[in-house]
Amino acid sequence: MSWIKEGELSFWERFCANIIKAGPMPKHIAFIMDGNRRYAKKCQVERQEGHSQGFNKLAETLRWCLNLGVLEVTVYAFSIENFKRSKSEVDGLMDLARQKFSRLMEEQEKLQKHGVCIRVLGDLHLLPLDLQELIAQAVQATKNYNKCFLNVCFAYTSRHEISNAVREMAWGVEQGLLDPRVDSGALHCAKNPKRMQFEEEGQEFGLGYTVDVEIRYNDVSESLLDKCLYTNHSPHPDILIRTSGEVRLSDFLLWQTSHSCLVFQPVLWPEYTFWNLCEAILQFQMNHGVLQQKARDMYAEERKRQQLERDQAAVTEQLLQEGLQASGDAQLRRTRLHKLSARREERVQGFLQALELKRADWLARLGTASA
Repeated sequence: MSWIKEGELSFWERFCANIIKAGPMPKHIAFIMDGNRRYAKKCQVERQEGHSQGFNKLAETLRWCLNLGVLEVTVYAFSIENFKRSKSEVDGLMDLARQKFSRLMEEQEKLQKHGVCIRVLGDLHLLPLDLQELIAQAVQATKNYNKCFLNVCFAYTSRHEISNAVREMAWGVEQGLLDPRVDSGALHCAKNPKRMQFEEEGQEFGLGYTVDVEIRYNDVSESLLDKCLYTNHSPHPDILIRTSGEVRLSDFLLWQTSHSCLVFQPVLWPEYTFWNLCEAILQFQMNHGVLQQKARDMYAEERKRQQLERDQAAVTEQLLQEGLQASGDAQLRRTRLHKLSARREERVQGFLQALELKRADWLARLGTASA
């Protein structure tokens, strides 16, 4: 079965789609594709066949989403918790993944035609090496397509993702990119040997820039952590859909779905239909539309306010260390605040570029390992 299923909607599907598209439409939908094993039991077939039918339904659902103008889809394909299942089932799922990612490499023309960018989110180190290499090749082959995006969460849990984001910031400290020892009030960014070594490596990778950052404890925030997640290139989902009737998130996108419309549907995933998808979008339109966007905007404003308060406190501390009155010259405070904010942003962007470089380099090396 192809990753991209060709074909148009039926007359009644098009009719319904046109009505739905008159309202606010989600840009990003996430799916917990639950019910493959129960479907297999219901149909009295092997579990592996249930998982295979689940993949076929994913391809069909992607076609529906494209026809509805939903240009980003994230799916929960394999949880880290799934490694606790029987060896035969886990091995079967790994074999299915090998087949599908190999098939993806054979469908480059179709992916290019539709501009589909495939991203695989999760701890790929937990997977067999040959599957890691296949995934890396698929990601590398489609990374420049930007018409629509499919994020496949594989060897993933949200808690693991968040703890990994914290480890990424700790990595920055180890490399000298993040240095909590630097006083948060200081405006001078001193060089250190580890950072200089990374700059040389950055030039070696052909980025055309060097990393000139020293992030301090005052720079660490929700916003920075959000940008260190696997999903840092994607907007948060507008809708999260879980099939099979289970009413829980199973450690999926816990950080990203704080303002998402949650839809729980009783249908088993392999039996999912276009009409089920329309129902979920209607729930989004009735319950979350404008209010959801307002909540996100208010949350973003609150983040900015908190960062401003931290910057103001840092400027006050700096002035006191210099023997100046914290409530003194207002123009001096504004100037210091502007400089601190600008240099913080420069440090953060430098760190994020370094992090992106590290991740991209690992994928590139992995993708060419078996070539």
